[in-house]
Amino acid sequence: MSKKIFFGFLCSLLGAVFIVSGYTKLYPIEPFEYTFVDIGIINWQAAPFIARILIGLEFLIGFFLLFNISLRKIAYKLGIAVLLVFCVYLILLMFFTGNKGNCGCFGSYIRMTPLEALIKNVIMLAVFFILYKNHKGWELNGKLRIINALLLAGSFAMPFILNPVELDYSEAYLTKPENKFKIELDSLYNNAKLNVPPKTLSQGKHVIAFMSLTCPHCRIAANKIRIIRERNPKIPFYFVLNGDDENLKPFFENTHTEDIQHCILLGRSFIYLAGLNMPAIYLLNNSTVEHNVNYMDLDQGELEKWLKE
Repeated sequence: MSKKIFFGFLCSLLGAVFIVSGYTKLYPIEPFEYTFVDIGIINWQAAPFIARILIGLEFLIGFFLLFNISLRKIAYKLGIAVLLVFCVYLILLMFFTGNKGNCGCFGSYIRMTPLEALIKNVIMLAVFFILYKNHKGWELNGKLRIINALLLAGSFAMPFILNPVELDYSEAYLTKPENKFKIELDSLYNNAKLNVPPKTLSQGKHVIAFMSLTCPHCRIAANKIRIIRERNPKIPFYFVLNGDDENLKPFFENTHTEDIQHCILLGRSFIYLAGLNMPAIYLLNNSTVEHNVNYMDLDQGELEKWLKE
């Protein structure tokens, strides 16, 4: 009897890990969405839906394990398959980018390197195989099978209810009326450190992002910009960063944006150009800010259209 209670508790504990893993990816969900665009399997428009569907799958596995139901028919098979896919992804991630940054297994709440996440997944796979051999749980028959259907529907609906997809997310910001304003880049040229900003920033079109090295939203924005730049290297991005030197390495380890031209600007000079809300992303045309874009609305297609105007 004690053995059955132990395996039941272990199964529920494993389910709780899946539920926590899914929930922590929801806030903020953007880094998880960007992952699928980054690896090139879907586009920007489909990413919010795929991300929520996969979180729903984690919820589904988690609830079945938590309540110890339909284990051998559904939960064990799905759980092992998902973990194996994640393991392959983590191995490829380490091969191409190294063991750095946050893998995103628990969103932004619990930071784990790809290697740490891989070890976690291997341990969870071992627990799955132990449970598969020793714990059957409860199989629902007859009218009780409706519980499976309710859990299925509820699990996949939850991510869309808790964090709805913004259907106007990709609305063309280039058509929105905005007040254009001149930006004095002399403050940048005279006070920047680490790298000397090119004088060409005052000429032609550029996308300048003002970001704090410790701001979580800035890191999300930087990751999105990196993916856009990888898909179209001709888009002229430039980073103006604010923060202490010791925060520069963690910022780049998390965003992999060290190849994007950048400088550090501190104090009043930074606030004078960027304002107080981070990140500030300016679409600059001959030193005139034509659009001040929220990183959520930053759209590769719209940037390309703007550059051609």
